[in-house]
Amino acid sequence: MTVHDNFYLALIHHPVYDKNGVIIASAVSNLDLHDISRAAKTYGVRAFYIVTPLEDQRRLVERIVSHWTEGAGGDYNPDRRDALELIRVAASLEDVRDEIVRNGGGVPATVVTDAKPHPRSISYDAMREMIKGEHPYLLLFGTAWGMTPEYIDQSDHVLAPIMGHSGYNHLSVRSAAAIILDRLFGRDTLDL
Repeated sequence: MTVHDNFYLALIHHPVYDKNGVIIASAVSNLDLHDISRAAKTYGVRAFYIVTPLEDQRRLVERIVSHWTEGAGGDYNPDRRDALELIRVAASLEDVRDEIVRNGGGVPATVVTDAKPHPRSISYDAMREMIKGEHPYLLLFGTAWGMTPEYIDQSDHVLAPIMGHSGYNHLSVRSAAAIILDRLFGRDTLDL
């Protein structure tokens, strides 16, 4: 399997919007941890960061990950252990960047995802070409009703949104992450 040593994911829990447009820190979802880490492992991502300023939520993530990587869960399901070993916990996006630099990855370019088109949106084709090089990339996913404009405005790139044909556009972050990773790293099994 090809491993993308220069590609990282981060799931942002603050600052994000609730359904009323209020900035909040969203709760961590056990389903997000399991499903996104499994997608990240499938597509060879280097690490998957859970970003929350809430200490109790960081401890919760560490406890869940520990159960599946060091505890009985890892013995019971080694495939799940392998996926959850990709998870790292951070209090802020700055902490994520610092850790990537400390581990020899260099300063990553940030790429945000958003459910709405943005004037700076880049295509999946353009993104696939960019990530072929040695430069590290950090793909950010928002929770709740999405990241605040500050994240989008401060990012290096904005990835084009996933758009269906029905007019309904409120995918779970787990679904969006899987679709995006497949668009960036997937291959047609008929070409094997």
